[in-house]
Amino acid sequence: MYECPHCEAEINTASEICPHCGADLIAEAEPTPPVPLRKVLLRWGILLGILLASLWGFLVFVMPAHRGDSALEAETRAIAALNDVHAALEAYAAAQPGRSFPRSLEELGERARAAAQLAQSEGYQLQYTPGAAGADSVIHSYSLQARAGNFSYRNFYMDESGTLRATKENRAATSQDPPL
Repeated sequence: MYECPHCEAEINTASEICPHCGADLIAEAEPTPPVPLRKVLLRWGILLGILLASLWGFLVFVMPAHRGDSALEAETRAIAALNDVHAALEAYAAAQPGRSFPRSLEELGERARAAAQLAQSEGYQLQYTPGAAGADSVIHSYSLQARAGNFSYRNFYMDESGTLRATKENRAATSQDPPL
């Protein structure tokens, strides 16, 4: 129920004509003016802008950043991993009587594990090969290899001398390859 705007008598909301004063209630209702096209376009533009900004923000956090030369970045990280493992092996050997190297990288602990994971995250497989034990049953040599999973990347080799060698060929690098 609401009041008639002319006689202020209480009438039914569905009434088109006031039963008390006979006023035409439909003809007096003001039509709503149409919304200007500019205002509609402005609202849609703001909505689209918010949607695009949200999508862009989502993609920034989800998509990895690919800037620069990915092969160079992967090779640089593989070299860093080889250098980390080499440093850990040198520290291990310095602490051992007779300057011996371990039978596996597991004896080096978290430092070698982190370096191997860094290499693996770039598509490289790190491989440690201890040398043969000498007459004193101690390992005095080793070789490290970083094999690329991508054939366009270089493969690396390092031994106890610390000289880094590389090859672009589809094979493991060896001590015969040129040093970097």
